[in-house]
Amino acid sequence: MPESWLERVLEIRAHRPDAIAAAAAARRPASLGDIDRLLVVAADHPARGALASGGDPMAMGNRVDLIDRLLVALARPGVNGVLATADVLEDLLLLGALDDKLVFGSMNRGGLAGAVYELDDRFTGYDAAAVDARGFDGGKMLLRIALDDPGAAATLQSCAAAVDALARRRRIAMVEPFWTRRVDGRLMTDLAPDAMIRAIAVASGLGATSAYTWLKVPVVEEMERVMAASTLPALLLGGETQNDPGEMFLRWRKALALPSVRGLVAGRNLLYPADGDVAAAVDSAADLL
Repeated sequence: MPESWLERVLEIRAHRPDAIAAAAAARRPASLGDIDRLLVVAADHPARGALASGGDPMAMGNRVDLIDRLLVALARPGVNGVLATADVLEDLLLLGALDDKLVFGSMNRGGLAGAVYELDDRFTGYDAAAVDARGFDGGKMLLRIALDDPGAAATLQSCAAAVDALARRRRIAMVEPFWTRRVDGRLMTDLAPDAMIRAIAVASGLGATSAYTWLKVPVVEEMERVMAASTLPALLLGGETQNDPGEMFLRWRKALALPSVRGLVAGRNLLYPADGDVAAAVDSAADLL
């Protein structure tokens, strides 16, 4: 990382914080209507305390390294945008890396990884008003549904309110649904096709309108049947870093052929590939589109 890169951001944050709003106002936005297939890089994991990637439990704990990787990814051809929390997006704004990119603000990061209240996933990041004020394209929310944890009810209600608030501003509500349960006190995600169909059905019905709702879904078995659960546009998520990227790309390629799938939102698989080559991983994902 060039020394001036970090020095510049630190100086602005300490002495000229208004420069962040100015950078957002001056940003040259992208137009979603001009993009047929999306490749969005996700980097909102740290705000939920989820720092692991591959075999390194603290991989995303170095912010300078994370921003460096994002700068490489966002500069590659075919990358349309980024999904992150305010701290990450504001560093990128100050570095001029968000021009001509779609930007999605991460909204509910309060369900910290491993916490007893993980399913009561509070909206501690962006809200719809802040997404709109910054001129961003939408907000993303994580919706983990469990029948054995009362905290999930509050998250359902909060996500429905956020869908409505974003729709009033004509901003995309990107909903990432999972059916979950607790096993020996630990939260487990059920990726069976029937579980994903249920999760998608619940997510699709949130709010008073679904006009601006998109889904963010994992690639699972019987993907054709799973994606038949909704007519909403969907983006595939990357999930944990895979030891066999070839298998992962093959699964993505097959799922991208489904009619409602509009692209990829991938984070750790692209930013922290097993071989360390961010540019090559991003280029491989872009080739799929």
